[in-house]
Amino acid sequence: MTKVFVNGTFDIIHSGHLYLLSYAKRLGDHLLVALDSDDRIRSKKGDSRPVNNANTRIHIMSSFKFVDGVNMFNSDDELVRIIQNYSPDIMVVGSDWRNKPVIGSEYAKQLIFFDRIEDLSTTNTLNKYLSSIRENNI
Repeated sequence: MTKVFVNGTFDIIHSGHLYLLSYAKRLGDHLLVALDSDDRIRSKKGDSRPVNNANTRIHIMSSFKFVDGVNMFNSDDELVRIIQNYSPDIMVVGSDWRNKPVIGSEYAKQLIFFDRIEDLSTTNTLNKYLSSIRENNI
C-alpha cells in the first residue's frame, strides 16, 4: 500500500485544494491529511482566521472521497510526530515550499511539489467574496 501525506490549513475550500487532494490521492492508495489547529492558524494568519473552525474543517475534509484520514496538529513537533508515525511513501507540498525546509519531510520516502494553479488561494478567494459583497452592497 502506498501512503501519501498532505498538510495545511484548508480553511475556505477552493478548487486549488481539490486539485491538490485529487492529485495526491492518485499517487497512492491511502491519503492522510493533517490540518493546522485553529490556534496555529490564528498565530500565523491573524485573528480573523480561520473562517471555519477545526470541527468544520475536519468534517469537510473527511467528506472528500479521495481523503482516507484526517489529523489535527497544533505545533511543528505534533506535525513531525504525525508524519513519523504515518511514515508516508510520498509527501505532497505546495511548490511555494520548494527550496525551503519542509517540516517532517525526512520521514517521507519521496517529496513531491504541487504547482499552484493560477491565482487559486484562500486569500484570493476571500478577497473575491469580499469584493463581490462590497460591489453588490450586501
